Amino acid sequence: MHGAGGTEGGIGRFFLGLVMMIGGGYLFLNNIQVTTGFGVGYRLWSMWGVSITGGMVMIPFIFGVGMLFYNGRNPIGWLLATGSMIMLAFGVISQTHFRFNNMSAFDLITILVLLVGGIGLFLSSLRSSGSRF
Repeated sequence: MHGAGGTEGGIGRFFLGLVMMIGGGYLFLNNIQVTTGFGVGYRLWSMWGVSITGGMVMIPFIFGVGMLFYNGRNPIGWLLATGSMIMLAFGVISQTHFRFNNMSAFDLITILVLLVGGIGLFLSSLRSSGSRF
């Protein structure tokens, strides 16, 4: 009878590694705070020394949408609307900040052992037990 992945690695190691990996990944991601400074008046980025804000990006979008409602095949309208949406998406992503919560060293070590140990057990169950590497 074959184990996980069609090898002789063992189903027990597979499921134990999977549970450890999921638990460690959940605890790791649960301790990350995501904040953003994005808003209509906040600076997204600078071009040629001029600060571009979220409101400034919406102006060409409004004109592009108006042009598309007037004539749906207008390439300038499509360029303005899609370009503005792309700039807005990049602005939101670039203003996102990730911060790790305060925790004790024991908590961090426990999370890392669960995550990395689970990955190791999971991957070792996928190889045959007779292989050396």
